Amino acid sequence: MKNISLLLLGLLFAINTASLQAAGFTLTSPDIAGQLTKAQVYAGFGCNGDNISPRLKWSNSPEGTKSFAVTVYDPDAPTGSGWWHWLLFNIPADTNELKQGAGNLELKRAPESSVQSVTSFAKNGFGGACPPVGDGPHQYVFTVFALKVAKLELDKNAMPALVGFYLRANSLARASIVAYYERK
Repeated sequence: MKNISLLLLGLLFAINTASLQAAGFTLTSPDIAGQLTKAQVYAGFGCNGDNISPRLKWSNSPEGTKSFAVTVYDPDAPTGSGWWHWLLFNIPADTNELKQGAGNLELKRAPESSVQSVTSFAKNGFGGACPPVGDGPHQYVFTVFALKVAKLELDKNAMPALVGFYLRANSLARASIVAYYERK
C-alpha cells in the first residue's frame, strides 16, 4: 500500500510539473464566445458563411519560444481522421496576436514570414466551420503552439498530418480555445 501511495504521489508531482512548464500560456479571442458565428463559417462546400478567421491573442509564452504556429481542427468530422481548417506556422516569436481575417491570403494580414499550408479543404489559408447537416455540434479546436525552433522546414504544400507531426515534435507548450458549430 505504501508503494502505491508513493507511486501516486510521484505521478501527481510529474503531472503538476508538466503543467507548470506551460502555466499561464493562454489563447483568447474577442471573436469567439463558445459558438462560432456566420463570420467563421466556410463559404463553399455547401456552407454559406463569411469564412473570416477570428482575431486570436496569446500571452505568457514559455521561455525559449522561438516561433509560434496556429491550427484549427475539428475532431468530430466524419472522416475517421478529423478535419484541418487552418495551419499557420513560422509566426515570429515577437508576435502575440493574429488580426481578424489573417487566414485570408489575399488580405495579407498574417505575419509576413508565416506559412499557411493546405487544409482538409485542399486550399491554403483559413477554412471555416462546415459540418454535415444533421451531424450534431462539432468542436473547433483553435490552438497556438509555442515552438522551440524559429522555423519549420515546411512549405505551403505541407499536408496537415505532416505539419501536426512537426508541431508536436517542436512544441514547448500549447494553448487552445474550443468553439462549437452545428448545421441543422
